[in-house]
Amino acid sequence: MTATSESLSSESPVHAGRRTSLPVTISAWAVPLMVLGQFALLAIVPVTIALVGALRGAPDRAVRRAASLVAVTFAIPLVVWLTRPDGAESLSKDIHPGFVGLIVAASAALILTIHRARRG
Repeated sequence: MTATSESLSSESPVHAGRRTSLPVTISAWAVPLMVLGQFALLAIVPVTIALVGALRGAPDRAVRRAASLVAVTFAIPLVVWLTRPDGAESLSKDIHPGFVGLIVAASAALILTIHRARRG
């Protein structure tokens, strides 16, 4: 008898392949840290990684929706900052605290959704 790769896996076949990728998870944690740490413009990198990774690889629809919500809540102040002629020299100085709260809340929703998808 030979053991197949399915029997060697520590996960059950029902839950195999249902996990959200590690870059998406790390990006979900990085976005609020970067925005709160006054690196809002650089947060475009983890926002993009979370969005693209979730849309391309997340099997759970809720994870894709939460990642899209993070991207939209980040894109609104970014577009406002880019289009305003009298904007501050950095996004961190120009962003309204309400948007910071929305971005952090959307990121928390993404983190919780990823955690729920891993458990379920």
